[in-house]
Amino acid sequence: MRQLNRLNQYQRLWQLSEGAPVQTCVADLAERCFCSDRHMRTLLRQMETAGWIGWQAKSGRGKRGELRFHVTPDSVRNAMLEDALSEGHQHSALALAQLPPDALRTLLHPFLGGQWQNDTPTLRIPYYRPLEPLQPGFLPGRAEQHLAGQIFSGLTRFITDNRLPQSDLAHHWDVSPDGLRWRFHLRATLHWHNGDAVDACQLQARLLQLLALPDLRKLLNSVQEVAVTHAQCLTFTLHQPDYWLAHRLASYGSRLAHPQDPLVGTGPFRLAAFSPELVRLESHDYYHLSHPLLKAVEYWITPQLFEQDLGTSCRHPVQIAIGEPEELTHLRQVSNSISLGFCYMALRTGETLSRAQARRLVQIIHHSGLLQTLPLDENLITPSRELLPGWAMPHWVEEETVALPARLTLLYHLPLELHTMAEQLQRHLATLGCELTLIFHDAKNWEGCDALATADVMMGDRLIGEAPEYTLEQWLRCDALWPNLLRAPQFAHLQATLDAVQRQPDEQSRCTGLQDVFSALMEDAVLTPLFNYHYQISAPPGVQGIRLNTRGWFDFSEAWLPAPEA
Repeated sequence: MRQLNRLNQYQRLWQLSEGAPVQTCVADLAERCFCSDRHMRTLLRQMETAGWIGWQAKSGRGKRGELRFHVTPDSVRNAMLEDALSEGHQHSALALAQLPPDALRTLLHPFLGGQWQNDTPTLRIPYYRPLEPLQPGFLPGRAEQHLAGQIFSGLTRFITDNRLPQSDLAHHWDVSPDGLRWRFHLRATLHWHNGDAVDACQLQARLLQLLALPDLRKLLNSVQEVAVTHAQCLTFTLHQPDYWLAHRLASYGSRLAHPQDPLVGTGPFRLAAFSPELVRLESHDYYHLSHPLLKAVEYWITPQLFEQDLGTSCRHPVQIAIGEPEELTHLRQVSNSISLGFCYMALRTGETLSRAQARRLVQIIHHSGLLQTLPLDENLITPSRELLPGWAMPHWVEEETVALPARLTLLYHLPLELHTMAEQLQRHLATLGCELTLIFHDAKNWEGCDALATADVMMGDRLIGEAPEYTLEQWLRCDALWPNLLRAPQFAHLQATLDAVQRQPDEQSRCTGLQDVFSALMEDAVLTPLFNYHYQISAPPGVQGIRLNTRGWFDFSEAWLPAPEA
């Protein structure tokens, strides 16, 4: 781009004397800027007109004139960046900001947070890593899961402070008395982000595509057929009752994209740009529910470097700052909560570990002070003895006389806090005569992890959605952990139990049945919670309507910016 070339040329001139007045000639300047003498004279006139320099030429061939600098290259870059952002030219701004991450964060600081640009209320969020592609089905990252919920709609949806699914693309639904037929009645005025009207056959086609994915097939295991029984009605026929179906269709993995274009949805925001440096959302003019007050949301991605080589996604940013983290003292905390999601430990019993040894290991975790003394940032985690509120661990008689095996293997994945936990546990078990071998799986879940079938101990992170009990049912049904951790008869029994639970029409009965399943897993020391996170969002003054959701983010359609004063 022309502006960037001119800035680079100015940078070369500045480096001649680091901004001090200098005696030079056009020929020397042209050589420094890799251009002709004629073009150099044009550049000098343009820079002088812009107020960047003062140039006093001397007549006569080879005579040296005086070059004075009025502004620094950084101030020129800032002015260009502000103009590009004000005019809505985000990619031009990115081209201008070709800097190392630390310098880029400093440069972007004045433009982060909420601002009105060309009468467009825009929220800019600094983010520490590139976002992963929005593939259909399950996504490993909290940010990607949240983004999918802003771009795509489902037949049903979850809303803040309500654990029951609500209407979305479907205005309402009804269920046959035997629970085997579910009819979802579509809204009459649905539009894709490209402006086209939504056709029921398109939604059916997308649902069939999702059902072809192995993970979604596990989730929707009871679905026998999806049919268009009316221009505005989709009918699900089941081979067994599943009263979690409306919950399943509301989860982020079941959101519906256009069957021919997987990045086009019907949600409150459409995807306008998606690159490793910038993700931009713009409000959807034909959205079928309440329209967002923000017109645009941007993630400005400035990757951070880490001392430990734990992959590109080893941070777990549960404390989001809409503005520079270094300026947190100037931001106001607008929302905070203890996450329902948790980090956990799972134990393979019956082989290397007996049941008594597994219980001993759980007691070491929770009674030795390991969790309370992890060298982590203050107010980041809180140790937990419950999977969900009221779903507490069992109390066992202390089994200090039980000796641990001489060797164990611990497998863990992201976030970074689990690396710290693993090292602490390794050191502690060494004092008890147990050698713990650590294996790190560089991912946010267990997909593609070959070591999962043989490790003795596993530690991972379990995200919790808007309906906590249902989210844990989905975890047992779909996660790669369980068929690898449990023996085949145990896993088959678990799935049969889940099928029996889902056949209960009453929500409370299903939740109680599911709690019994997890209580049995904790009683056998197969599963134990470790800690929860402290979710927190800080924002500059003026950004309104921000409330933490269960994923530690906030609904972009609820946020707003006061109009600028006249």
